[in-house]
Amino acid sequence: MSGEEEENAAELKIGEEFLKAKCLMNCEVALILEHKYEQLQQMSDDPMNQVSRVFEKSLQYVKRFSRYKNPDAVRQVREILSRYQLAEFELCVLGNLCPETVEEAIAMVPSIKTKGRAHDDDAIERMLNDLSLIKKFE
Repeated sequence: MSGEEEENAAELKIGEEFLKAKCLMNCEVALILEHKYEQLQQMSDDPMNQVSRVFEKSLQYVKRFSRYKNPDAVRQVREILSRYQLAEFELCVLGNLCPETVEEAIAMVPSIKTKGRAHDDDAIERMLNDLSLIKKFE
């Protein structure tokens, strides 16, 4: 991004590095940290493998703010959101915050309504309905 252009997430002006970065939703991070925690617990007789407070606090945080707990639901959320050709950070914001209405989704991620993208209100509504079905049956 040139020095003249100002970053603006609402218009997907966030820099090349960030656009190419793989983002994770809180529920995905929770699954990874839980797996690592289980591994560390199995080796707990070794004092060098103690779980740090930062690790524990991080795990508590992502578990608290994860909207999806079931690993299958987490996978389905990513699959559904990936169908809508969202930028990684858009996908994660929507997966983390779970807006219930089109207006909420646009307020949280204004870039989904940027001109030239195929996200009309009906497509956003379908996406939100798909996500709510996962939450309902989790």
